[in-house]
Amino acid sequence: MARARSLVGRVVIVTGGARGIGAATAAALAKAGASVVIGDLDLEVAKRTADEVGALALPLDVTDRAGFTRFLDEVEKQVGPIDVLINNAGIMRVGRFEDEDDRTTAQHLAINLHAVIHGTREAVRRMRPRGTGHIVNISSAAGKAGFPGGATYSATKHGVVGLSEAVRVELRGSGVEISVVMPAVVRTELAAGLPESRFIKPVEASDVADAIVKTLQRPKFDVFVPRSLDATFRFTRVLPRPAAEWVARTFKSDQVLFGASPEARKEYEARAAASAPAADRENAG
Repeated sequence: MARARSLVGRVVIVTGGARGIGAATAAALAKAGASVVIGDLDLEVAKRTADEVGALALPLDVTDRAGFTRFLDEVEKQVGPIDVLINNAGIMRVGRFEDEDDRTTAQHLAINLHAVIHGTREAVRRMRPRGTGHIVNISSAAGKAGFPGGATYSATKHGVVGLSEAVRVELRGSGVEISVVMPAVVRTELAAGLPESRFIKPVEASDVADAIVKTLQRPKFDVFVPRSLDATFRFTRVLPRPAAEWVARTFKSDQVLFGASPEARKEYEARAAASAPAADRENAG
């Protein structure tokens, strides 16, 4: 087995790094010796997280494409050429598809997909000329299956997987790596009020962070958290659709998002609703 790549001194950006998976990843990377930059809309919380883990925090609204580009320029100005971009920022608002308003749909697309597309493109433009770099796109188990109660969320996460697969082929031989991370339900604020499924067990943010660090040390494309999730999807994909849906009903994995508690999610849903100011301005105009 090839020796693990060192992360010491590597410039790593984590979008949406103030909380949850992003904060845990920033901490794990800083511990591994990386020069970590957290980009987040909530600069106050981002600065607290950065102070705790030994990172730099800068303001970032990933739905502001020009602002996202300026953010990357500022990182390179202050810290140096970007070695790793982790497109982590994302939201998950749940509910019946027919009850979702256009603003919520637009916010999901802007944060979960359009921002990942823009960030990935900008990273490739910076990394390819240097012949080195690594892009990590955070998707979800919902990037491999559709979960009722999160139809648009599932669509965006499928999009992240498809984007990453296509860009992977385009980057072949360039020296630039790309990975897509697909966690099960993660015990963060985003998953507040979600019921547990016997088929899909929740994981900790630190589990995802550890998987990301290992992926940067020994690059691979598909990263499932937990690893058993890969086998789960392989099993369900070979089943006829009615049988796969029966498995989902039996183990209640079809209720992971659909059975969410509105009261328990109230605080998160309110914050998520205010997380795409640039996209809101664009759509209002």
